[in-house]
This record gives sequence, structure tokens and C-alpha cells, in this order.
Amino acid sequence: MPNLLVKKALNNNVLIGEHPSYGEVVLIGKGIGFNRKNGDTIDADVVEKLFVLRNEKEQMNYLKLLPQVDNDLLDVIISSIELIKSKTNAKLNEHIHVALTDHIMFAVSRLSNGLVLNNPFLIETKALYPYEYKIAEDVVKLIGEQTEINLPVGEIGFIALHIHSAMMNRNLSEVNQHSQLVTHLVNLIEEQLDVQIDKDSIDYMRLVRHLRFTIERVHHGEKVDEPEKITSLLKAEYPLCYNLSWKLIKVMQQTLRKPVFDAEAVYLTMHLQRLQKKVK
Repeated sequence: MPNLLVKKALNNNVLIGEHPSYGEVVLIGKGIGFNRKNGDTIDADVVEKLFVLRNEKEQMNYLKLLPQVDNDLLDVIISSIELIKSKTNAKLNEHIHVALTDHIMFAVSRLSNGLVLNNPFLIETKALYPYEYKIAEDVVKLIGEQTEINLPVGEIGFIALHIHSAMMNRNLSEVNQHSQLVTHLVNLIEEQLDVQIDKDSIDYMRLVRHLRFTIERVHHGEKVDEPEKITSLLKAEYPLCYNLSWKLIKVMQQTLRKPVFDAEAVYLTMHLQRLQKKVK
């Protein structure tokens, strides 16, 4: 990476620089702005450990946030993103700087005003994205250690979704929509089968993951083959579960606005039947 020219240090952790290929960039990193003057150059080796915001819209949004964030909090947010980057070893979408800074800033503000935001999708998020959830736990722990601000458990779920969104380069609203859809489907299953699923059980984990992968396949238009002999057997043997699986598929179709292949009903019926058998 070529050297960068310092245009303006905004604080200890953020400065505006000039990149030979990208033009004006925002450089984010612990201590990056300390004692920097206009016209200084930054060695490429240091830049590897920094975050470079190239997208103009992300730059503008990030710079608008800066005056609102306490320096100590900004420091721990930057450390948190460094932690996420090292744990995931993935190329994170630049938007995580704006999104996570904004989210944590508001979470801390709400907490200081005695408001705790309930996270209705916490259990599903943990089951859907266990890897991201574990990293989010580490982030909340790091924030607690460095600032003595103990974020509530619901925040782990919200941060996990931000991590998943940045890793997969997916829009957070789409990730949220899928998580909410899974919650809605689980509620429908409990209501229609008249069961209470143990949210800590392996069966629950399997069900949620199956729903997640079904949603992903529908979203990407991936076809699964239909085992025709099994279809007629399931219809005859387990009409309740088979009909329910079609109800769930109709909900998926309406929410995602995409067609669902018939075979999905077969695989879903098997999961529902296994679940019903264990609960009864």
C-alpha cells in the first residue's frame, strides 16, 4: 500500500488523509491522529492496522457522528471493531464503522437514562448466528472492562446482527427481516402444534437453523429436489405437519416476495414431525 498524506487530524483516533488511488479518505485507528500535522505522511505498514473509509457517503456519515461520541467511548468502539476484524478474519463492509458507532453510542445513552431496549429476537439471533453472537459477547465484555459500562444482554444480539451484516456484506435491514421472519415462524409453529419449544434444546437449534437455510435458499432462488415418494407418504401420515409446513411457506413467500419450491414443504414437514413427536 502506498504512503498516505495527512490532511487533517480530527482527534487522537481519526484523521483525514489523501490516498493516491482513492483520493480523500478517513483513517481510523487507535492513536492514529496523535501529534499528526498536515502534510505528514503515514507509512503503509501502519495503515495495514487501520481502517480506511473510502466510500464518500460512509465518510460523511462517520464525520457527522464524531462530535457526538465521547473520546473514551470512540476509543473502545475502535478497539471493538479491531477485535471483530481479528476474530472474523473477514473483509468487513465499511458501513460497520458508522452503524456500530451509532448503535453503541445510542445504547450507552439509553442506559445512562435508565432505558433498556428489549430485544425480542435475542434467542433466535443466538441460534441463527452462534459464531457472531460469541464475538458480540466479547465486544460487550471489552466495553465493560474499558469503560465500566455494562450493556444489557439484549445488546449482544443487536451487535451480533451488525457483525453478521458486515461479514456477509448484507444490508442490516435484510438481516433483521430474516431474523424477525424466523421468530414469526417459530411462534406460528408453537401456536398451531400447541407446543412450547424449549429454547435451549438442540431441537430448537436445529429447527431455527433449518428455517434460516430455507429462507436463504428462497432468497437466492436455490432449488432443492423433491423426493416424490416421501411427499405422498408425509401427506398421508402427517397431514397436520404437512399442512402447517405449507402455511409457513406461504408466510415466507409473502414476506420475501419470492417463490418457494414444493420440496421445501417436505423437509419442513420432517422437522415439524420430529419436533411434535419429541414434545408430545
